[in-house]
Amino acid sequence: MLDGAARIPDAVAAAVNDGQPALGITDHGNMYGVLDFYKGCNQHGIKPVIGTEAYMALESREERPARRGRKMDDSGGDTDDGSKLYYHLTLLAENNTGYSNLLKLSSRAFLEGYYYKPRMDWDLFQQHSSGLIATTGCLGSVVQQALLKGDYKGALDRAARLQDIFGRDNLFIELQDHEIPEQRRNNPHLLEIARALNAPLLATNDLHYTHQHDAISHDALLCVQTGSQMSDPDRFKFHGDQHYLKSAREMRDLFSELPESCDNTLWIAERADVNIEFGNVYLPDFPLPPEFESDDDYLRHLAFEGAKERWGHRLSDEIVDRLGYELRVIADMDFSAYFLITWDLIRHARENNIRVGPGRGSAAGCAVAYCLQITDLDPIKYDLLFERFLNPGRKSMPDIDMDFDDRYRDEMIRYTAETYGREHVAQIITFSTIKARAAVRDAARVLGYPYAVGDKVAKAMPPLVMGRDTPLWACFDQNEQYVDGFKAAAELRQMYDSDPDVKRVVDVAKGLEGLRRQDSIHAAAVVITRDPLTEYLPIQRKPESGVAPEDAPVVTQFEMNGVEELGLLKMDFLGLRTLSIIDEALKLIETVTGAALDLDQIPLDDAETFSLLQAGDSLGVFQLESAPMRSLMRSLNPTSFDDIAALVALYRPGPMAANMHNDYADRKNGRKPTDLPHGDLGEILDDTYGLMIYQESVMRVAQRIAGYTLAEADDLRKACGKKDRQLIAQQRIKFVEGTVASGYDEQLGTGLFDIIEPFADYAFNKSHAFGYGLISYQTAYLKANYRVEFMAAVLTGVKHNLDKAGIYLNDCRQSGIVVEVPNVNRSDVDFGSIDGRIPFGLSAVRNVGEGVVSPIVEERKANGPYTDFYDFCERVPTSVLNKRSLEALIKAGAFESCGHSRQGLLLVADQIVDQVVNRRREADMGIQTLFGELDDTSSGFDERIDVPEDEVDERTMLAWEKEMLGLYVSSHPLYGLDASLKRATDCAIADAPNQPSYEDGRDPFITLGGVVSNLQRKFTRGGDAMAVFDLEDLQSSIEVTVFPRTMAEHGHQLDDDAVLLVSGRIDTRDDEPKFIANKLNYFEVKTGPAELRLTVPSHQISDKLVEQLKTLLSQHPGDTTVFLHLGKQVVQLPNNFRVDTNNGLAGELRVLLGPEAVLA
Repeated sequence: MLDGAARIPDAVAAAVNDGQPALGITDHGNMYGVLDFYKGCNQHGIKPVIGTEAYMALESREERPARRGRKMDDSGGDTDDGSKLYYHLTLLAENNTGYSNLLKLSSRAFLEGYYYKPRMDWDLFQQHSSGLIATTGCLGSVVQQALLKGDYKGALDRAARLQDIFGRDNLFIELQDHEIPEQRRNNPHLLEIARALNAPLLATNDLHYTHQHDAISHDALLCVQTGSQMSDPDRFKFHGDQHYLKSAREMRDLFSELPESCDNTLWIAERADVNIEFGNVYLPDFPLPPEFESDDDYLRHLAFEGAKERWGHRLSDEIVDRLGYELRVIADMDFSAYFLITWDLIRHARENNIRVGPGRGSAAGCAVAYCLQITDLDPIKYDLLFERFLNPGRKSMPDIDMDFDDRYRDEMIRYTAETYGREHVAQIITFSTIKARAAVRDAARVLGYPYAVGDKVAKAMPPLVMGRDTPLWACFDQNEQYVDGFKAAAELRQMYDSDPDVKRVVDVAKGLEGLRRQDSIHAAAVVITRDPLTEYLPIQRKPESGVAPEDAPVVTQFEMNGVEELGLLKMDFLGLRTLSIIDEALKLIETVTGAALDLDQIPLDDAETFSLLQAGDSLGVFQLESAPMRSLMRSLNPTSFDDIAALVALYRPGPMAANMHNDYADRKNGRKPTDLPHGDLGEILDDTYGLMIYQESVMRVAQRIAGYTLAEADDLRKACGKKDRQLIAQQRIKFVEGTVASGYDEQLGTGLFDIIEPFADYAFNKSHAFGYGLISYQTAYLKANYRVEFMAAVLTGVKHNLDKAGIYLNDCRQSGIVVEVPNVNRSDVDFGSIDGRIPFGLSAVRNVGEGVVSPIVEERKANGPYTDFYDFCERVPTSVLNKRSLEALIKAGAFESCGHSRQGLLLVADQIVDQVVNRRREADMGIQTLFGELDDTSSGFDERIDVPEDEVDERTMLAWEKEMLGLYVSSHPLYGLDASLKRATDCAIADAPNQPSYEDGRDPFITLGGVVSNLQRKFTRGGDAMAVFDLEDLQSSIEVTVFPRTMAEHGHQLDDDAVLLVSGRIDTRDDEPKFIANKLNYFEVKTGPAELRLTVPSHQISDKLVEQLKTLLSQHPGDTTVFLHLGKQVVQLPNNFRVDTNNGLAGELRVLLGPEAVLA
């Protein structure tokens, strides 16, 4: 539990204001905050005292006492023998040796002593005592717990034991007074122990929050961590409000009778001298072949050998010069080993058929990386800049992010650990913080308010601005960085001033915002060290549900930025699901066609691929599948690979806020002229129609016009991106002077810099755009040319994400691809491709894991299809025949190919299974029938149970499919209704979040339609009924909330699988859009003729008459198709001219077209 509510900047500022020379950090059981604390103190002239409040076992870290009761508080819980599960002990580093020992102790506590908490013991203290100062600790310590039991001798013995380990001047008897009765009862005994041992006293005060008034925020944090409310009397809470940073005066007054206890805090501060070094690089040693003397030599060899593979044996001068330059920079910066390590990891992946991405981030601009096959894009061909990747002025290591098939990320980490040693490799921890909206909702909950109160405040907060949240404090105090957010928070400020409940919630939320909620494992980052990890940082195991502590992943206790600042090699191993989809698609293509497709050799100008993208038919295509992106593609009309890279770069908050995405589309298609800032920039900006959409374009412009080197141009990019006013001002002067020196006028320099300054923030990394653009193109190519196999792979990739699966299933339907229900005789473990159809993957059925379906598929492939359910039960392992899995398969339709109805088989399946299993058990025991050995043709059953032919109605069958598969497969409740539903609604569900707001900024009131699923009826604290459900159309779904007022009026219409029209407002303030219902109606298709036929003599047709007819038909929207007879020709009008014939339309048509015009 993360129970600290003291922010480091606040605590340091408070210490500075009080004139305190030093501050100590002792996180509970870990060292999470050490680096931030160390830097924060040093920045303000405060000496940092580094420590930890360790957990320790009573005797040995090996002991596992039985826990008694459920209570787990800060005192260590209870065991059957009256001792604690763990105790506390404060350890402080006196010097670098002590700090090193602290790293090892904190690590070994997790790796060797984890039992509810990471525990140290006397043995570990003995091994790592050098350079450490210990105190007898708080009320939870072994010394004070003995005193609380009245065992003075036991307490004295334990204190003496600590003194023997750490030394006479290195064990302090710790005194605290937080107005806790037990402390005041123990303190006199602690004085006796100090006198008996001749040990120094030490007055301390726990700092769980910075200021006394922060006790409320801290209490709220404890409630958030424990899921309780502040009104709950039995929850975990701290005693009083004294756990804050007390002033020197307060501490002197508190311990006025023992001034030496306060003096000794200064003595420790003087002695504490830990120096943590940042900025030095500690790369692991790469094992070199014996014929190479240095990393630089081996890298040069690999680079030029790889260049010959990439460009042929006769390398051009341009390539040789580029490689020579890059290798010199890499060698001068001592990064050759980094490239060799990365090369080796990629090599291992490729040799083991683990798909690797073509390169992400700026690494694609490195020709050496291209030669080593770390990346797959030719940086010379696409003008990708090395300096954007590795600026010679850079102090930190380069950053090559590696994308692997997400199924094999763990294998890559395992290989790394085997290569460099398990003590040298760990994943990296990350901390999630409480964001503003979550803080508001958490605050409302722990204060006991109804959900609606927190929701109301959260919705009054500003929407995301350029993809960024506005913090709570910036909603109330104007700040240059959050100008737009402050303006949007006017309603919140008004609510705060007028509503006491809102004020109370916001005040508590301000204290919660930004605090760490929990720790987890970073999705990508891995650290590799030259010496064992604990020489540089503390590590831990990250316990996981269902995994033994000793098998849990090893992670650092320092975050990613801290790991890099220590100079350690941090690498990003990213598991990319798209790569597994590509891999599965290629396997299916080879199975179906008999030929392997090499994606690296596909043409980048495939007509089918660009037709697909121009139509916006890109569901499942990497980076290009969202509704707004598909709309942009239709507008942009991509015709080249460069256009795809531009789409990746443009579809982001910055460029879109500047309308660059529409400008690019309009200029490309001639709707707007290409507007170059200067004619000399044509060579640089013609490809992007005069727009600087790439950071590399900004750099090239600075090079061409202002005479910058590319390294200097990268510094310009960074200055603008950081929005550092001082750096930008310096760069402006340099840019304008450079422009003049290059022979251009000053006005051009000023004008160009005015363009560059904001564009450098919007502009995207070209190397990354082209790298990910290549994956986008590859997936689009697969969909365009091998649609069935690609969509089967996509469905496999999302088989555990039902919302996504429904979208892709509908995409298959719309393109005429049949997705079959699960079938024990056709389906594979995952989705497959047979005869242009996609059999549903058996492992995607709920309650049926791969352990069940793999034997089913293996037996079928080995010995042929299953003839009936008896045959199935006889042949598969008995472990497959569990009731839960079989019921799921039956309901999903998996045995229909055996001639059984779903309902009929459900009625008798248990009896058949029992019969077969008993017979198989008898056969295994050697029991024969009375008639001896059965012949091969006999089934072995005297009386086979007949499977009834009963079947349920289609609605129940679809409900079963929804239950077991998470979506409708064989049909859909909306089939046949989709056209009518479309006319009755304002938009499809997928488009709801993109509906324009009203002029006053309010969310629009719209009507959506679909089928109800996952209906949950709930009650508010006041006992009022409400509901939450998913509304699903053929493309997408959205969560709908029905609050009590609407529920009272319309709730009777709610039922699973009901088709409803729901009117209300979209709520886009959370990460996932939701819909707030205001009105519900059953959707009913109006009955009427299926078609309306009109006849018009061809000589009467005129433009005016056609327009009048269009207008009239548009005024009567409905479901009836209109056919127009023009002489011998019959024309079916488009669906948007379908009409409702029940409201006098026929009469109006006769008036317009003549009395004989309406045929039917």
